[in-house]
Amino acid sequence: MSNVRHLAWHPLRVVLISATLVLAACGDKPQQQDMAGMKVPVNVVQVQPEVTPIFVELPGRVEAIEEALVRARVNGVVEAINFEQGAEVQAGDLLFTIDPAPYIAARDQAAAQLKNAEAAALSANSLGQRYSKLIKENAISRQEYDNAMAQVQQSRANIDLAKANLAAAQINLSYTKVTAPISGRIGKAEITKGALVSATQATHLATIQHLDELYVDINRPVGEVMALRKAVAEGKLKADAQGQAPVTAIYDDRSVYSEQGKLLFSGVAVDPLTGQLNMRALFPNPNQDLLPGMFVRVRLEQAVSENALLVPNQAVQYASNGAASLMVVEDGVVKAVPVQLGNQIDGRLIVTEGLNPGDTVVVAGFQKIRPGAPVQPLPWNADDTNDPSAAAPSSSADNG
Repeated sequence: MSNVRHLAWHPLRVVLISATLVLAACGDKPQQQDMAGMKVPVNVVQVQPEVTPIFVELPGRVEAIEEALVRARVNGVVEAINFEQGAEVQAGDLLFTIDPAPYIAARDQAAAQLKNAEAAALSANSLGQRYSKLIKENAISRQEYDNAMAQVQQSRANIDLAKANLAAAQINLSYTKVTAPISGRIGKAEITKGALVSATQATHLATIQHLDELYVDINRPVGEVMALRKAVAEGKLKADAQGQAPVTAIYDDRSVYSEQGKLLFSGVAVDPLTGQLNMRALFPNPNQDLLPGMFVRVRLEQAVSENALLVPNQAVQYASNGAASLMVVEDGVVKAVPVQLGNQIDGRLIVTEGLNPGDTVVVAGFQKIRPGAPVQPLPWNADDTNDPSAAAPSSSADNG
């Protein structure tokens, strides 16, 4: 009896297993079809031509318009430092006091020599006047008269020499009071009280810089100048009406300096060593945010492109060799397009080659797509940094 039940159960078990496998296969097929046809949501922008200024950004160095290196003009010991380091000073303000005693003595000596010369001149003039009368009466020889007149002239010269020596002594005495030659901000004192300074070695005492306005010196590759002129000549760019536009300074952190500058001149000769043109810009500096010696980038607007194509910075993909490309949606699928890039303007890059007006460019959602993948384009919002594919329903949710 048990053998009969065993033989009857064996075909039934085979049928149940086969039916289970068929149902499982039927259940998996729609899920695989849904997975294959699922479109990944991505954020996109449609590129349209825009009127855009063309500019270059070049490194520049900030220089003071006026800079005075205060140096010793007499020898002596510094008695006092009469300013606060780092403060604003006005032209004529007392900065240092050098021991004046030797120069007071030299001035007094020169003054005494002047009095001596004046006394000698008085005696010579009296003698000359007497001899002038006697020569008319032939009471003296011609030689005696000539000697007396020579003494008069010599006494006058001695007075002039004494006056010059006195003036020099007074000037040297004035140099013991070191004053500011210009108005501006003074730096640290390069010497201390009691230091011996030298006029022959021109001892550096301090530095004063005028900071209300500053220069920025720029060097520009001549190749960029030629490329710009060629683009204007071919009609690709429209030249600026004034030939040059305002100049903007940019800090290392890419923040923009608040004051607008102006280009003072552009070099007319190329430096044979560097192949660059020298330029200088002038910037107002009311808050003294710029300081001499700083390095900034200077943006020079030069022309206008009337049909520039711009894409957000994050839309650009870079290969290991630096080549740039964009992910473009065409007929519902993604393709990679190699591009050439131009200037960056307010978080966007100019695409000079590889992109056409009206193209739909992927800006966000790159993580789950590759060339040839079907996508669901969604408008891009510059304020939205979320990955749009994160909101897409998962396969488990679809099959739940």
